[in-house]
Amino acid sequence: MKRRTFVGGLLLAPLCDATQAANPLPALQETPMFADRVKAGTLPPVARRIPEQPWVIRTFAGGDGPGRHGGQLTMMMVRTRDTVMMTVYSYARLIGYDSEFKLRPDILESCENREDREFTFRLRAGHKWSDGHPFTTEDFRFFWEDIANNHDLSPSGPPVELLVDGQPPKVEIVDRQTIRYSWETPNPYFIESQARAAPLFLFAPAHYLKRFHPRYEAAGNDVGNWMQRFQRVNVMLTNDNVDLPSLNPWVLATPPPAQRYVFVRNPYYHRIDEKGQQLPYADRVIFAVTSPGLIAARAALGEADLQLRYLKMRDYTFLQNSARSSGVSVRLWELGSGSQLALYPNLNANDAEWRRLLHDVRFRRALSMAVDRDELNNVVYVGLATPSNNTVMPRSELFKPEYATTWAGYDPAAANRLLDEVGLARRDADGIRRLPDGRAALIVVESQSEATEDADTLQLIADTWKKVGLRMLVKLQTLENFWRRTASGEAVMTAYGGAFNAVPTADSSPREFAPVTGAGLQWLKWGMYIESKGTQGEKCDLPEARKLVDYVKEWERATDKAGRRRAWEKILQTNADQVFSIGTVNGIRQPIVVGPKIRNVPREGFYAWDPGGYIGLYQPDTFWVAR
Repeated sequence: MKRRTFVGGLLLAPLCDATQAANPLPALQETPMFADRVKAGTLPPVARRIPEQPWVIRTFAGGDGPGRHGGQLTMMMVRTRDTVMMTVYSYARLIGYDSEFKLRPDILESCENREDREFTFRLRAGHKWSDGHPFTTEDFRFFWEDIANNHDLSPSGPPVELLVDGQPPKVEIVDRQTIRYSWETPNPYFIESQARAAPLFLFAPAHYLKRFHPRYEAAGNDVGNWMQRFQRVNVMLTNDNVDLPSLNPWVLATPPPAQRYVFVRNPYYHRIDEKGQQLPYADRVIFAVTSPGLIAARAALGEADLQLRYLKMRDYTFLQNSARSSGVSVRLWELGSGSQLALYPNLNANDAEWRRLLHDVRFRRALSMAVDRDELNNVVYVGLATPSNNTVMPRSELFKPEYATTWAGYDPAAANRLLDEVGLARRDADGIRRLPDGRAALIVVESQSEATEDADTLQLIADTWKKVGLRMLVKLQTLENFWRRTASGEAVMTAYGGAFNAVPTADSSPREFAPVTGAGLQWLKWGMYIESKGTQGEKCDLPEARKLVDYVKEWERATDKAGRRRAWEKILQTNADQVFSIGTVNGIRQPIVVGPKIRNVPREGFYAWDPGGYIGLYQPDTFWVAR
């Protein structure tokens, strides 16, 4: 039987199989912040707080090497729900990506994968939750039996990533440190679901949550009440319950709502450095709630030790000028989206005439060739972006130049010919084309973004589309209306960010590029139909889009990386050729403001939700404060 394994944190073969060599540990040093508590006997010494085999960090993405304990990192946020960013930034995962986009064990000591059908997870002996309670397979059993398979908490059953052909896994608790998941046929989504910025949590702190669950405690007869209480306290992603034990490097200490959220170091965190210092280095992380319009100015003045969210490229010159007096460093990381802004023709539009046109690939190609991406890059992004379709980026092992360039060159003459061919040759006195039913060819593009760059981009596209006889009207919507109108088919076209994972590997899920989920703006009803097994949405009636569904199934059935790569290539080539979305530019830069005393933050980096949770790839628990 085929087996694949990681050794010493290095990827030897694709996907899960990971283990870390049990090298001798460095001499442990007590964390100064905890020294008094250890001396008083209210907290165990560091040797009893970390796992028997912690993860020893020996390389540092920022290049400044092992640091020192103490100090705090202040960041600015704009709302209470931004507490979720601590979970995202911390990027403590069972298995996660490193800065080279390779999977490696993190919370897990090892993971063995047999043919993508059987996965055996080995926990680190002695690992503890932030309150000191052991982290064991009981936490996995509790999630599986009492959350995922509790009809009240999970009326649709276990998460879709745990179902293969509608069937759940066999879950075996081998011992306190070992758990095994197995299916009759391969589940290629399983490991990837653990490495996401918003992971599928397979565990929950059972010792804490049992008190809110009627199987273990009297929770009252009102099902709705106990469910609401349970869901209110079980917030491992949103991270807004100060009592919920955590495995993150810093733990919330401020009950919401507040204007200043304090996260303090986790005494039982599972990582150490090569000098025997328990991570994280910083004692605290502060989220200061601030008006979004003030964040750039305050960051420029040095009021944030590390600021990445709510900064735009338009702030860069101001930040650089202010840095001379404040001493902050302003860095530019590559923003990881398939397209900074993309247009999504709604292939499920209710309007029969528009649906017919949008289903015609010649019309979609014409729209794309009528976009002057070089002009967009120079005018809106001062030449720092890359004109491209909405596709994977050069950092991805799957990238091919043709994915970015097919039907993406500015060619108004070719666009005009295609528009004539599809039946739009007739024009009015102003040169605007007429639909076959006599209406003016007015494309209403619905957007939920008020960002200046997005507005400027849409205006430039409107100008070049007008040159080929098409009018564009941008209609701003609330986020709720934006999705409602798309799902209902009322919207003809939408503007939104591009592909979320623009740096996939062959083992990454390709579902984002096919009509198989209810999230694709260009085919939302088709995706809902598949996701709901035919109970919602509409069955796909476009042969080229149906091919994408087949290619996703081909990826799912592939037995090796070469097979998955071939399926990916078909998916990406079809998307480029069929222009199911219209990309603009990608690879723009994200300003990162770093305080003068902060070390180990990379000068160059990749900034994306997935893979890696923005700064999570670079292990912010290794950022430290110089004195």
